[in-house]
Amino acid sequence: MTILSAPVESVPAERLRISNLPRLARRHPLVLVGGGLLMLLIVLALTAPLYAGDPLNLDPFKRLQPISAEQWFGSDNLGRDVFARTVFGAQISLIVGLTSAVCAASAGLLIGIIAGYNRGFDNVIMRVMDGLMSIPSVLLAIALVSLTGPGIGILIVAISIVETPSVARVVRSVVLSVRERPYVEAAVCGGARQYKVLWRHILPSTIPPLMVQTATVCASAILIEAGLSFLGVGVPPEIPSWGNMISSSRLYLAIAPLTVFAPGICLAVTIFAVNLLGDGLRDLFDPRSNRRR
Repeated sequence: MTILSAPVESVPAERLRISNLPRLARRHPLVLVGGGLLMLLIVLALTAPLYAGDPLNLDPFKRLQPISAEQWFGSDNLGRDVFARTVFGAQISLIVGLTSAVCAASAGLLIGIIAGYNRGFDNVIMRVMDGLMSIPSVLLAIALVSLTGPGIGILIVAISIVETPSVARVVRSVVLSVRERPYVEAAVCGGARQYKVLWRHILPSTIPPLMVQTATVCASAILIEAGLSFLGVGVPPEIPSWGNMISSSRLYLAIAPLTVFAPGICLAVTIFAVNLLGDGLRDLFDPRSNRRR
């Protein structure tokens, strides 16, 4: 029996070639703008030691100083360079956001495929996912921090646990739809092994919605990390983070507004860039959008 091949319903492969990138950027500007902003932030964060100075250096004689050639964003209440702390704070937010998104996407992909393809495990797994979705990430992080102490790893674990069910539900819905397609049934009737059916016919269909959901999880993780750090249960206070910068400087807003506005604006721009990228990927992989274009 001839096994039918899965039809391509997402972006055609030729659209993703290097030669077609200008046309792709023109038709999907959100991908270009969001991806460009996010790459710029990543480059600035990775190269921070080359130009930003020491974010931990204390100088009590330069407390709450205004903008100057030496300190571009002024100094905070302990005399630390706000510009250096803002740039180094981007490392924490991006590490937590990207790592949590990758962990949640990987776990959610595995769980969603198992639940969607195996009817016997579906009800059990999804009820567990529903239970995890009911756990507030803030409370879970506080509970974990109280047991182990604050740290980046604990934040990533807490955020990944809470965000995994949303990814699993998206993947499961795709698998439930794809497993009834004629080409999947033909592969099964042709004697294809189960792992080959999953790998060759079902997994490719989950990648586009998984990428969109991963971008959403990344933005949510960055925002959760900032909120937890603001509450004092995120990264340790000595490590620069946008959340703890805003928390420690909010009392001095009238005297040195950049101590709050600089990390706040960077946080907003990062969330904006990730959301733009997610919206652009959704339009890029939408078959109806592709037909219109």
